[in-house]
Amino acid sequence: MNKVHRPSVVVGTGGADRAGVAPCRGRVPSWRSGLAGLLLALPMLGCAQLPQAGAASTPRPAEPGQAMSALDGPLFYQLLVAEIELRNGRPGVAFEVVLESARRNREAQLFQRAVDIALRARSGDRALVAVRAWRTALPQAVEPLRLQLQILAALNRPGDAAEPLRALLERTAPAQQPALIGSMPRLFQRSGDARAVATMLEAVLLAEVPRGPARAAALAASGRAWLQADDPAQALRLARQALAASPVAPEAVLLAIDLIARLPAAEPLVRDALGSDGADPTLRVAYARGLARLQRPQAALEQLEIVNRQQPDLSAAWLLRGALHLELREPARAETAIQRYLQLAGGAAAAAGSAPAQQAAADEDTAAEAEDEAAPGQAALSQAWLMLAQAAEQRGDLAAAEAYLSRVGDPQRVLEVQSRRATLMARQGQVEQARALLRSVPARDDDEARDKLVAEAHLLRDLELWADAYEVFEQAAARWPEDVGLLYEQSMMAEKLDRLDEMERLLRRVMQLDPKHAHAHNALGYSLADRGLRLDEARALIVRALELMPGDPFITDSLGWVEFRQGRLEEARRLLEQAWAGRPDAEIGAHLGEVLWAMGRRDEALAIWRLALDRDGSNKVLRQTLARLGVQP
Repeated sequence: MNKVHRPSVVVGTGGADRAGVAPCRGRVPSWRSGLAGLLLALPMLGCAQLPQAGAASTPRPAEPGQAMSALDGPLFYQLLVAEIELRNGRPGVAFEVVLESARRNREAQLFQRAVDIALRARSGDRALVAVRAWRTALPQAVEPLRLQLQILAALNRPGDAAEPLRALLERTAPAQQPALIGSMPRLFQRSGDARAVATMLEAVLLAEVPRGPARAAALAASGRAWLQADDPAQALRLARQALAASPVAPEAVLLAIDLIARLPAAEPLVRDALGSDGADPTLRVAYARGLARLQRPQAALEQLEIVNRQQPDLSAAWLLRGALHLELREPARAETAIQRYLQLAGGAAAAAGSAPAQQAAADEDTAAEAEDEAAPGQAALSQAWLMLAQAAEQRGDLAAAEAYLSRVGDPQRVLEVQSRRATLMARQGQVEQARALLRSVPARDDDEARDKLVAEAHLLRDLELWADAYEVFEQAAARWPEDVGLLYEQSMMAEKLDRLDEMERLLRRVMQLDPKHAHAHNALGYSLADRGLRLDEARALIVRALELMPGDPFITDSLGWVEFRQGRLEEARRLLEQAWAGRPDAEIGAHLGEVLWAMGRRDEALAIWRLALDRDGSNKVLRQTLARLGVQP
């Protein structure tokens, strides 16, 4: 059995998206939990910040009809008192003083200061009082509406957001409405009542934007909110309406792409939109990225080839293409695509990337200049160097891999760089030194401490040091006992150690904590099927996994395998051919070949096995299958 999910490669342009059946947890922003953290993040909420009108570089003017107030003596005295009270730990008094000054002077900057004081004191209610007073004093002002929505989102009060949202839409120019509308689902995505958010947004947006260019954006944003509320059927309904209103609306196409994982009926919507005149090639790249996440790399590559023909200078397509070739263990093709990305990223980066790896590593100044001059920035270029290192490692050139690693300049990628470096050391027999290298990486918080343990366990897993890997995962799971990712990985190591009861216990714990964890259902079902145990239960588990992740080739492979175990050869063949077409993985090829062999279609079986061997001749399931059947393709 080899259902330990393979380490995935990053397939986004900056490391935001990952392909793979069960990818290692990526680095994500560490948000403070609860209301306090959300309030402290205001009014700069990052991705949830509402779009501003006008150019970002233009200083914010005074509110309409308001001249900047002169700082007269009484006002100066009041503000001084407020600052003293604030420094003395009495933010409530400071807030009242500043708010009173703001009301008297009808000055936007003073209202803003009152809001800031309330937020720093973690008082959402006081912040709302200030915002409402601001709106009363300056009824045409737009900024208090934006702040009111952000505060209500942080306070988890979507029911109160309808009125300010309507007012903000009325004061927003039609050309700017789509951006504002599109930001709403992100603003409320951390709400504790996602259905209430979706209901509110659909009611307000569709009533306020009944027609015009922003209509498709309103429908798509409503659909996005329903998807966040775990109602993909409603989301699909709205995506269809949005695409009917505007066949190439970007927001609607992106919503449909995200729906494919839940409802395969969304995929024809995407294909129709991408076949329309005027479809943006970047949407096809997004579609390819979605296919990669669904473990359909061949289909993703087909989309990228179209993009490469339509817009050969679109760099993101080349970087994603390189990642997919790495996933398919095609290092030469991966390097070609990534080098093309570097050429497009900037002349200096291209020169550095195309030089021999050893020479490039020796010229650190040139590398720094290349990263500075490249348009995508340091993060994307660092990702490209990491991928080139992985490609060099796949083809066995460890010196070149190390040279590429030396070019990664992004301080946020230290653990990734050291993980790859540790792998190179371990492949040369320096296992303990490799582990020490990973342990030496500083950890600034719990997330980074967890990531260090996972990196060490993955190193040991890849070296097939199952007991050591299990021990590290066990250590991590003891520290984070409800982390389903750690429990799942620990269960996979238990299986490798033939501790099958322990594996099942851990997988059932994962399913208890996360009933929608498709990989846990699949892993347990496959394990039972592979051992010929409780086949009806195994089938039910795998069917549930496929419901959670429709079309996933590895889960489809599992279902085909349990059909084979139950003697339904024709259905097993159909499913396995479907899985092989979506993901020509060596293990899937081993299963498909065995079914064909059992059906007497031996020439076809031999052909599939030869292709699987060419793709990954070291695959253990494939080798064991051939040895058991006494076949030499």
